[in-house]
Amino acid sequence: MNIERTYRPTDKMSDLISDNFSLLMVMSRFGLSLGFGDKTVKEVCESQNVDCETFLAVANFMNEGLMTYSGEVDNFSLNALMDYLKNAHAYFIDFSLPMIRSKLIEALDFASTNNVSLLILKFFDDFHDVVRKHMEFENRSVFTYVEKLQRGEQAKGSITSLSSKHDQIDTKIRELKNIIIKYYPEQANNNLLNSVLFDIFNCEQDLDMHCQIEDYLFTPAVARLERRVRHE
Repeated sequence: MNIERTYRPTDKMSDLISDNFSLLMVMSRFGLSLGFGDKTVKEVCESQNVDCETFLAVANFMNEGLMTYSGEVDNFSLNALMDYLKNAHAYFIDFSLPMIRSKLIEALDFASTNNVSLLILKFFDDFHDVVRKHMEFENRSVFTYVEKLQRGEQAKGSITSLSSKHDQIDTKIRELKNIIIKYYPEQANNNLLNSVLFDIFNCEQDLDMHCQIEDYLFTPAVARLERRVRHE
């Protein structure tokens, strides 16, 4: 059974953001804009055509993790959750990681005689490539599979077999952080590099939560859809 949720439809949206500013990213990925005054979560979602229960499912999961979801009952829209995940993929691939790369190039000293700067950039590009391939596979194969199930088609495979592991993403970003922290030569002013490293840590947390939402909200909901379609 689900425990009582922290955030509810009657709460003011501004209070949610003040309580947990990382929910700004959730709003963005649902297509919700700022400037909502004192409207409640339900009022903001309804005025911007966003499924309120799905927004709250993600917001509460981010705030409390697995305690908010039993995996037994869906109280959210699978379509709305897929849209959220697609928007998150676009954010990582097209905005967040390219922005970090630009800052990284600005922060690194490529004129130095050592090759650490080039190695760091290579590690970042390898990490970016892993993330891109992972998310493009989900966009191309996993979401298409779910859409077939929603049409009542007996699609081949299962969400368990299609769900790609996130271990490689975790490994790549740890390698990137370690090489910067342990091996980049000390310089007089590290402010820019430290700022990039801070962005990488934030990106790691963001990616980790994204993967958890896929594993513990999205995948169980699709598994139940599979069972319904195959027993009809």
